[in-house]
Amino acid sequence: MHVDELDKRLIDLLRRDGRATFADMGLRVGLSASAVKRRVDRLVANGAIRGFGVVIDPEVDGRDTEAFVELFCRGNVAPAELTRILRDIPDVVEAWTVTGAADAMVRIRARDIASLEVALERVRLAPQVDSTRSAIVLSRLIERRDG
Repeated sequence: MHVDELDKRLIDLLRRDGRATFADMGLRVGLSASAVKRRVDRLVANGAIRGFGVVIDPEVDGRDTEAFVELFCRGNVAPAELTRILRDIPDVVEAWTVTGAADAMVRIRARDIASLEVALERVRLAPQVDSTRSAIVLSRLIERRDG
């Protein structure tokens, strides 16, 4: 997929304001609204932009208890298998394979500590998971939405 400097500028504008109009974006990069639309449509079609969405304050949706969990697996577990295991746990909002001692890192957002414990138990019950190590988030210091 080819993404040029102008595409990167458009992506940056969308990161900062996903509701920006094509006309507003065009003014900032020196293109017409229709040219911006064509470029954005192409970026979506080729997978450079994977989707659009809204970022909800965790307190609004009632899921403001957050934890980062290191997963330690038995033997070698393929990323696709970890994805299959974690996809079915609704409180798992992100997961990554990582370097280091852990095999994966998981971000969980739950309603409260009891719900967090249920989600952790579901992760631990997977036969491929040997153990976990958790860190509960106390406060958010920096949260960038444009990165």
